Amino acid sequence: MEAKIKELIAQVIKDLYDREPEIILDRPEELYGDYTTNIALQLSKDLSRSPKEIADALVLKLKGSGLYSDVSAAGPGFINIKLNSKALIKLAETPPEETFSGKLVVVEYSDPNPFKILHAGHLYTSVIGDAIANLLAKAGGEVHRVNFGGDIGLHVAKTMWAILKDFGGENSSKLNDIKEEDRSEWLGRCYVTGNEAYETDEKTKEEVKDLNKRIYDISLKKENSSPFGKIYWTTRQWSYEYFESFYSRIGIKFEKYYPESEVADLGLQTVREHVPEVYEESQGAVIFNGEKYGLFPNVFINSYGIPTYSAKDVGLIIQKWQDYHYDLSVIITANEQADYMRVVLASVKQFAPELVEKTDHLTHGVVKLAGGQKMSSRKGNILKAVDILDLADKSSKDKGLKTDPKITIGAVKYAFVKQRIGADIIYDPDESVSLDGNSGPYLQYAYARAMSILRKVEGASFNLSEVEDLTDYERSLVRKIGEYKDALNEATKELRPHHIANYLYDLAQNFNRFYENSRVIGDDRQDLRLALVKLYTSILADGLKLLGIEPIETM
Repeated sequence: MEAKIKELIAQVIKDLYDREPEIILDRPEELYGDYTTNIALQLSKDLSRSPKEIADALVLKLKGSGLYSDVSAAGPGFINIKLNSKALIKLAETPPEETFSGKLVVVEYSDPNPFKILHAGHLYTSVIGDAIANLLAKAGGEVHRVNFGGDIGLHVAKTMWAILKDFGGENSSKLNDIKEEDRSEWLGRCYVTGNEAYETDEKTKEEVKDLNKRIYDISLKKENSSPFGKIYWTTRQWSYEYFESFYSRIGIKFEKYYPESEVADLGLQTVREHVPEVYEESQGAVIFNGEKYGLFPNVFINSYGIPTYSAKDVGLIIQKWQDYHYDLSVIITANEQADYMRVVLASVKQFAPELVEKTDHLTHGVVKLAGGQKMSSRKGNILKAVDILDLADKSSKDKGLKTDPKITIGAVKYAFVKQRIGADIIYDPDESVSLDGNSGPYLQYAYARAMSILRKVEGASFNLSEVEDLTDYERSLVRKIGEYKDALNEATKELRPHHIANYLYDLAQNFNRFYENSRVIGDDRQDLRLALVKLYTSILADGLKLLGIEPIETM
């Protein structure tokens, strides 16, 4: 419809003034019409005429097109356009553009480290990353969801150090003493113990560094027969089982995990291949001198010859390209990784600029409880991912609400996605589960309420294209439904799911006004209004699914 409107305006301008400017349409407040354009203001200088004079001339010509119920000039030269009922309904029923059709996209998100607990930040990136992946798939993209995590590195060495202390040495039989339901928490406690010892005792620090090299070696060789190898590979597997269990609980699935051990050697080789033209040797290590590019210098291979996080990220970038040959690679991390990733990408840009150009790195703030504080996994006082879900559950029970996992998880997901990605995320458990206001349960209830209307009349059908005229409340609902495509395009272009959340909340409120003022069952316009309710539920359900929230037919 937008294209048709632009085409008509362009033709009128061509006929009147022999000009071919770019025409931009905006969505004004409903009071002023369905579309507005400032094209008269753009043409004014070129034509040496007042914007008002140009707007009046364009309005006169546009009124005869048959698409509009009203076209008017406003202000200093704006043109407001109100579509007729048929055009408005056609707009509402037109499917969205597939702006990523034919493109392959890799979305990397969540990225927890084995041997550590999933914290609230992992839950947030899991939810927001999945919503972004859904948006790109909705836009026609071939989307691959991947997950990167550190199964080697200092944090693993710290955990292994504490495990060996707990077991009294390399006694792999002690693994049998750890109950299945306690494994993730036990590993988390071992990490905290190992980290505290590493930071306070020089002897421990050296022992951990030696373990780090040993772990790197057995990961490369896939050595799992020694007691030490059995402990490492078994506890590593426990971590991945824990991740899978949690992702299943929140309805998220990854196509592929990239453990650091599987990309470390590629990163090591790639960095060494580009010494000295990109990376340089310094005191036995290999660094990238980011200061040449307005960034900070960073170590990519340490003095032990082991690749650091930076080199592993280089390996990941190359490996993802080899696996997918993507058109776009989306990476989602915390804000604290922003400068670090700039250094990594700046180094890769020197020898593979096309991969950096295809990369979009999104960052987010810290998840905090309302009135809460940032917490640290190093000290063990983290806000765990499961804590967020438990808090939502508790708030539901405290309010006497139904404690359905679909509703609880929907509440948490919506509380996250409705906030613009970038700043800190404030989570309020009571607000998230409320049936009043801008919440996931409110939208799930709005869907269930509309579905209950449809269940009252079986087999009703109506062709909306036959409608000649709409009442004010019908028109307002159809207009809002027609804006779904705009919200989708904006959310996909910016990779910002909050645009969908905002739209769905506005849509549900609009439907409430329609339903309060327009009798559906038993009215002369029953079939038409049932068709509008059906169209509304299809849009609401589609939007909720994009956000990873399950529409519920009865609540």
